[in-house]
Amino acid sequence: MRVDLFDFELPQDRIALRPVRPRDAARMLVVRGQDAPFEDACVLDLPDLLEPGDVLVFNDTRVLPAQLEGRRAGGEAKVGATLHKRLDLRRWDAFVRNAKRVKEGDQIIFGGGITAIAESRNADGSITLFFEGEEPVEVLLDRAGTMPLPPYIAARRGVDEQDLADYQTMFASEDGAVAAPTASLHFTDRLIEALEARGIGREMLTLHVGAGTFLPVKADDTDDHQMHSEFGRISAEAAKRLNAAKKAGGRIIAVGTTSLRTLESAASQDGQIHEFAADTDIFITPGYRFKAVDGLMTNFHLPKSTLMMLVSALMGRERMMAAYAHAIENEYRFYSYGDSSLLLP
Repeated sequence: MRVDLFDFELPQDRIALRPVRPRDAARMLVVRGQDAPFEDACVLDLPDLLEPGDVLVFNDTRVLPAQLEGRRAGGEAKVGATLHKRLDLRRWDAFVRNAKRVKEGDQIIFGGGITAIAESRNADGSITLFFEGEEPVEVLLDRAGTMPLPPYIAARRGVDEQDLADYQTMFASEDGAVAAPTASLHFTDRLIEALEARGIGREMLTLHVGAGTFLPVKADDTDDHQMHSEFGRISAEAAKRLNAAKKAGGRIIAVGTTSLRTLESAASQDGQIHEFAADTDIFITPGYRFKAVDGLMTNFHLPKSTLMMLVSALMGRERMMAAYAHAIENEYRFYSYGDSSLLLP
């Protein structure tokens, strides 16, 4: 499909630079089947919008402060690195600013006494960095890294201490992401308690979100776009409970596109969800037949993005374009720190 079919005009003042407080006070646009009117709701209304027996599936990845600033050893060339995929204990793939100034074998000196060797250049434009020393890379990042805010926020304001809390979900426990699963940013203890009281289940999976989620689709046709792979995991126990919930008539509602892509990667054609621990580069566009999920809670996405294509696959392109037009007209807040939507095909 042509990528420009997923384009729309968004006023700059609709891009949220901070989340609302409390988190669960964000607005939520409910989008149902083709003939149903759009519903302007609030995230706190979620328990009443779901049914007992439904299950929400969250991503428990934890965002690392994965941006580092430094310089090439033996020179003054400044280098910025955003780690986006862990390869092993000491190696990460990174998108590097001023990458043309970095050659294979160069040492890069970052703040906090951190050094890394540029090992190789990759086909996607990233560079594999080998971090020297004995300390775990995650410890080094906690010491010297900053939160990798999306470019549409970072271009308009600096990263600060508040982002360390704001850009982390209440479920974050598994180190490895360089971008937040932002749909889960809206959840609070009181919302979870209300969902439990309503009889709505909760399951966890892990997808370590990479910086590739922010990269624009440069191809003119979706067939020519290559997704970056990310590591995902679903336990055998969680898969068993999800299958039992579906068998009992409950709906599987993915909280965030990262949860949805992991569930779909782990599902067989008969709709059964299986234990999963592997990289996935699943690219969901209109025409895709969903196997595992029955609905999605997600924020509002960038025009011509892979995530805009995913929600269009779930609800229909024309339906989602109309929903986004409604959201813009009614002053919903967009992107990572913005409002939410509940998509129920």
